[in-house]
Amino acid sequence: MTLLATWQAGSPEASALLVRTTRMASGVDDSVAAILADVRARGDAAVAEYTRRFDDRAPEHGSYEVSRVRWDALAGQVAPQIREALDLAVVRIRAFHERQHEPDVDVTLDGVRLELRTTPLRRVGLYVPGGTARYPSSVLMTAVPAKVAGVPEVIMVTPGASAEAMLAARLAGVDRVFELGGAQAIGALAYGTATVPRVDKIVGPGNAWVASAKRQVYGEVDIDLIAGPSEVLIVADDDAPAAWIAADLIAQAEHDREARAVLVTTSAALASRVDAELVRQLADLPRREIAEHAIRHHGAAVIVASLDQAVDFANAFALAMRCTTAGAIFLGAYSSEAAGDYLAGANHVLPTGGAARYASPLGVHDFRKRTSLVEYSAAAAAAHAGPIATLAACEGLDGHGRSALLRGKP
Repeated sequence: MTLLATWQAGSPEASALLVRTTRMASGVDDSVAAILADVRARGDAAVAEYTRRFDDRAPEHGSYEVSRVRWDALAGQVAPQIREALDLAVVRIRAFHERQHEPDVDVTLDGVRLELRTTPLRRVGLYVPGGTARYPSSVLMTAVPAKVAGVPEVIMVTPGASAEAMLAARLAGVDRVFELGGAQAIGALAYGTATVPRVDKIVGPGNAWVASAKRQVYGEVDIDLIAGPSEVLIVADDDAPAAWIAADLIAQAEHDREARAVLVTTSAALASRVDAELVRQLADLPRREIAEHAIRHHGAAVIVASLDQAVDFANAFALAMRCTTAGAIFLGAYSSEAAGDYLAGANHVLPTGGAARYASPLGVHDFRKRTSLVEYSAAAAAAHAGPIATLAACEGLDGHGRSALLRGKP
């Protein structure tokens, strides 16, 4: 049985792997736009209507907010082994992100003082999936950087408040949780309702409807990024353990049916061994149907002539020093994709769909804003008045020039 398609680098099939997008399927954007408009117009009533329709859930006591009593009860249900793992993950994620603080900039140039001041956002919203799998790791990866950045209020929305996600929210410092999902949850966060506070920024992964909603509310609020399906690209030579590679490909593929799992190798023999391992390891995987569909339809092994060509393909894919377009790079055989998802400490909210060409992993900087301050001395104002007026006249903005010239008079 062959599961992993194998192509030569440069072939039409291999080149097709490079064509990805964060655009939604036809019809999704229009449906989401209608939901967002309704939420903006009718607030909680619209949110409740769509939540009943899509999630078959009604608000308790007029609100979808998870009470402290229920929050405590859910968090208390988590098995000790999972609690210990989450405790460890929080410590490592916080330690890494605490080192991301950017210093303010304060410099004086010929009598002009320039300052760049960073301040935390006032309130942010976290979207945490709650559908086919539980994602306490997504809670940690979004909430911990926000709190490290100094955000006073972190609001979490999730279509399914699992015990593990609620414990992670408590450990990470989340302030409030609403059991809401889909485009209506994004709309509630972006516009605010009588019960859901408006936020300054929305972060976190979601399905196509959530991604479309985030794209459409951008401008009303900030967002982290528009991610395509989960993806991983592994570069390996003939000495790499086939079982380990197969396990990492499966770890990505089991996220969802549209996930991308690609091996780039100099060895056709390795690709064949990995394919056999995939078949073997998928046999008893609980999420076999999802992972197998993803690998069969969106996975591949690409055979290259050299590791140099492998790096070129990886850069084109937009995933070490030489690989420049990666969201995250896992170096060496012992650095598993799963370690990055849970315990390594670096953030697993990464750009996909080709966005790694220009976007970066989620970090503390995403929850802080920058403000420029400009302070002129009298001498500097006089010295710059002429050049400012000249440039303003060039652009046909004489009022700008007069503003500078007035201050430049002795």
